[in-house]
Amino acid sequence: MKILVINVSLRPQSPEKLFPIGLGYITTAMKNAGFKFDLLDIDGHRYSDEYVEKFLRNNSYDVICLGCIVTGYKIIKTLSAVIKENHPETKIIAGNSVACSIPEILLSHTKVDIAVMLEGDETIVDLLRAIEQGSSLHTVPGIFFKENSGSVSTPRRPQIKDISKLPFIDFSIFDIELYLEASKVSVSEPLMLPRDKVSALPVNTARGCIANCGFCYHVFKGLPYRYRSAESITSEIEILIKKYSLNYIFFWDELTFFSKKQTLELVEKIIAKDLHFYWFANCRSDLFKDEEDIAIMKKMKEAGCVGVLYSLESADEGILKDMNKHATVEQFSKQTALFHRAGLAVWTSLVLGYPQETAETIRNTFDCCIENEIYPSAGYLLPQPGSLVYDYALKNGFIKGQEDYLLRMGDRQDLRINMTAMTDDEFQGCVLEGLRRCNDKLKLGLNEDKLIKTQYFRAKK
Repeated sequence: MKILVINVSLRPQSPEKLFPIGLGYITTAMKNAGFKFDLLDIDGHRYSDEYVEKFLRNNSYDVICLGCIVTGYKIIKTLSAVIKENHPETKIIAGNSVACSIPEILLSHTKVDIAVMLEGDETIVDLLRAIEQGSSLHTVPGIFFKENSGSVSTPRRPQIKDISKLPFIDFSIFDIELYLEASKVSVSEPLMLPRDKVSALPVNTARGCIANCGFCYHVFKGLPYRYRSAESITSEIEILIKKYSLNYIFFWDELTFFSKKQTLELVEKIIAKDLHFYWFANCRSDLFKDEEDIAIMKKMKEAGCVGVLYSLESADEGILKDMNKHATVEQFSKQTALFHRAGLAVWTSLVLGYPQETAETIRNTFDCCIENEIYPSAGYLLPQPGSLVYDYALKNGFIKGQEDYLLRMGDRQDLRINMTAMTDDEFQGCVLEGLRRCNDKLKLGLNEDKLIKTQYFRAKK
């Protein structure tokens, strides 16, 4: 059975090339199960549309696996059409949130044959075996698939309870030197070493999130939060440092740290093993509250931590309540002050555009960023299928045609939908004015065209 795996490119113009960690787990599972496959890494090599179309036209496969987040729906629709036009018998399997958040739309409006739901580590192996053996897809849990004139869903697959037991990603499947070189432009300021000396790869430490924010959708939505043991994480890092001479690790998780105990377990294990690398992580904005927490933060710094990312989203308490954030501006500012005192950087993000957003709430949010000396990663509210705010947008007529909306989705730094009482120009003007004030007050010197599309998060250290 000939199999092709495609890594699509969501941002072909971006200087960053981020290793596809989810696809890394999937391809590792496939390889460990004995499946041989080709890899078309569009994002890594930035292949042109013409190159990709020619490749798909001239190379025939029994199965093609691809996927991305739901904002790339248009890309999946285009690629699947090209594949079926040239090779009608090829089975197309899609994963990630473009599949699990909109399986019915994906199967009815594109040429994709099978949608993998939630975690795909075990599902992809069972699915490929069923296809290879000609078995009924009804026996494979955790999928949606086309059958006759409709689609069929199989029973939900039980979650992987202990993700520490998952095999480490086999980075050799990809052109890893390409990603190591690209990592030099992915490290956020402040830099701890010259940018041209950076050598970094991502490590996944947890799956899911303990929160249920109304604007958010991710692949592990609805599953309990799970995190790997400190031993598992540091063992993988040891291997990566020895094999690839890494000096930086990206902890790319929805939520790296959910408790102080968990935080200490990891940083103390890094110190005990005498591992030397720089890193950043994610936590909630209400994790650290007390003076004695500075001791934990200083241990984080001793273990190589450069800074921490946690979201403000908005400085308006009413909007935060509607977001279901369960965190306050006061908690955000308190934690930020503690991190600054510990000598660690802080990064944050904003979601602007809830229905009650006004010029005043936007101004207050940027005032909070300035007071905390943080230049934020700002973006417009982008309702994602499966989220509460998406349901609100549908119910209130902001999204009139679901597929039309999906085809228009993209980066959150571009205004796609406006649910405020402001005009588009007024709304965008308020956001840009806030970013200009942050830029001026923090003396960053960003060009106008970089205010909302800053490559590196800026943070005080």
